[in-house]
Order: sequence, then C-alpha cells, then structure tokens
Amino acid sequence: MPPLRAVLVTGTSTGIGRACALDLHIRGYQVFAGVRTAADGEALRAATGDRLVPLLLDVTQPAHVTAAVDALRAQVDGAGLWGLVNNAGIAVPGPMEHLPLQALREQFEVNVFGTLHLTQACLSLLRAARGRIVNVSSVNGRVVTPFNGAYGASKFALEALSDALRLELRPTGVRLVLVEPGSIRTSIRDTALANAQRLADQYPDVVRHHYGGVLRRLEQIRTPPHALPPERVAKVITRALGARRPRARYRVGWDARLGVLAAHLLPTRALDALLSRWH
Repeated sequence: MPPLRAVLVTGTSTGIGRACALDLHIRGYQVFAGVRTAADGEALRAATGDRLVPLLLDVTQPAHVTAAVDALRAQVDGAGLWGLVNNAGIAVPGPMEHLPLQALREQFEVNVFGTLHLTQACLSLLRAARGRIVNVSSVNGRVVTPFNGAYGASKFALEALSDALRLELRPTGVRLVLVEPGSIRTSIRDTALANAQRLADQYPDVVRHHYGGVLRRLEQIRTPPHALPPERVAKVITRALGARRPRARYRVGWDARLGVLAAHLLPTRALDALLSRWH
C-alpha cells in the first residue's frame, strides 16, 4: 500500500485550521497539525485518532519551525510533503494614524514573515512530492476596509509573495494556491476584539476625539449574520489539494466574490464612498 499523502496545516487549534485538519483526516490524508498548546493537540487527537500528528508550532518562533520540519522529515522524507496549508493568522484592527508600529510588526510576523519562513523550510519536502502550498488569504488581501489596514496590508503582502512563489516554483511542479475567504465564523474575531481593546487602552485622548465612534464599534466586533462556517473553507482547501490542476485562487463566500468584483469594476472614488460607510 502506498504511503498516505502528508499535509502540514498551521493554526489548527481553532477555526479554519481545525476544520481543515479534521476534513483532511477524514479523507485519508496523513495530517500534521500545528497547534498552540499540547492541550489543543490532545483535543485534535481525541477527535481523530493516532494517525493525526499534532506539532507545537508558533510560526513566529524559528525553533518551533525547525523542530516541526525535523519531525516531518523524520516521518515523510522518502515520499515528501504533499501539502502545506499556511492558515495561521491574526487580526490587529485600529486607525492607521495611531496604530503602534509594534502592533503592525506583530501582524506581519504571523501573517507574512512566519508564513514565508515555514514555507521556505518545507520546500525541499514539497519538491520531493511535487506537492501543493495553500496560503489562506482573505478578501481583505484584494480590497481593504477602514480601520482594518494592518490586517489588509498583511494579506496584500501575502498575495504578492504568493504570486511570486507560484511563478518561481512552477518549473519544480510545486503548485501554489491562494484561498480568499470572506466572513467566516471563527475565533479570529475574538482575538481581533481583544487586540482592539488592548490598543484602545493605550491611545491618547486625542484618538477618542477623532475616532471615538469607530473605537466603540471596534470594541464590539461581532461575526456578521451571513458569515460561513469554517468547514466551508476547509472543503475548498481539500479540493485544492486534491485537484489535478488547481486554480490559482479560490474565493469562499458571496461577500468575497462581490468584494473582489467591486474592487475590479468600480472607480476608486465610488469604491471609497461604499467602504467609507464604516465611519
């Protein structure tokens, strides 16, 4: 019997990553699941069984990346790594005028630098299998909304890095896919709320004078009613990993498709008027 196709998924403690790890496991893949804590890993093992391998993996920690790739190589070196799903991400909302640069750096450390570092570390294993990279982006990687500039900037950067990698890796047989969800019911909104509240406590009074109404709305971030369950994104990721000729981009949700279409078709002034309703 040939070995199972091995896939590493980051950010599997909750949300899209967890749903993806479970879906891939059900479909017969050998799943290596990047988790934040040992307890998260045990919870995944309890839901799947011994075939799923949890790995303690914070993509911003070089030692974690090295240890995870060493563990992968020990188990799949001959067959290589069929898939890398770069899903780990955070959101840091706030007005760009007063956003601390350290908060922007934290945003990029996870969503951009950590993602690229792990990808670089996995490429020899991906080449061996002529495998796939799936980078989980966002509609905000194509159109940015007010007070979501740090997150949008990180996803714009991820889109550019992914486009470059897709072209550079084409001769090797390694395919790169971008998945661009719209609103999804995940805990990233909870972390965004916590980040918004943490930053609001640090702002001087002048910020509340200019942006008081916006900050109150940021402090009450809620999942919109039309948000899709993370399982919808997981199924798209699984489809991209299994397709003989995957598309370069998959958009998930009507708001993702509509947002990209609006950004493409509307004049900038009209798009600004539409998006500025956030004020």
